[in-house]
Amino acid sequence: FQDDASALYGGEWFEISQAEHDYMFEILPPLWMRGEMFALREFLTDRITSIFCALNIDGRMRYFHGYCDLLDKGAPERMRDAIVERETRPVRAMTREERLEHIWSSTHDAYRGYAGERWPERDRGRRTVMFYGGRHGTTLKLLDDLTDAEIVAKLPVHLRLLADPFRG
Repeated sequence: FQDDASALYGGEWFEISQAEHDYMFEILPPLWMRGEMFALREFLTDRITSIFCALNIDGRMRYFHGYCDLLDKGAPERMRDAIVERETRPVRAMTREERLEHIWSSTHDAYRGYAGERWPERDRGRRTVMFYGGRHGTTLKLLDDLTDAEIVAKLPVHLRLLADPFRG
């Protein structure tokens, strides 16, 4: 990865399973541990590394993996605080941008990415997600271009009715 990739990864996070969290904790000695967080010794870029959190949210333990720029003092704590804020808010209170961020952070890496050279130049570098369009099949779409109905379809099943803009 090149230095300029730092902006793409720094601050990104997503939910993982407890088994994935525990495996990463056991595979290498952590670079550091701070309460419910630890950082990997191996870096994605020269200053971006993986941060793992085990957080009690709404009475249950949940596990997250994110990328932080360790030259940015306080970045791991800000990421942890952003996760807690996002995951404890009522979905009905989420803005369109927050819903898109929830979709992005909860979509597995294999189903999300950044528009590359096959996209028009104006779209390159923008975030993309795979979208299942029923009889139209699966397509790669720009995250920001998802319609309200597509956003509802991409939200986790237990949140769809709460976030459906077509229901009062």
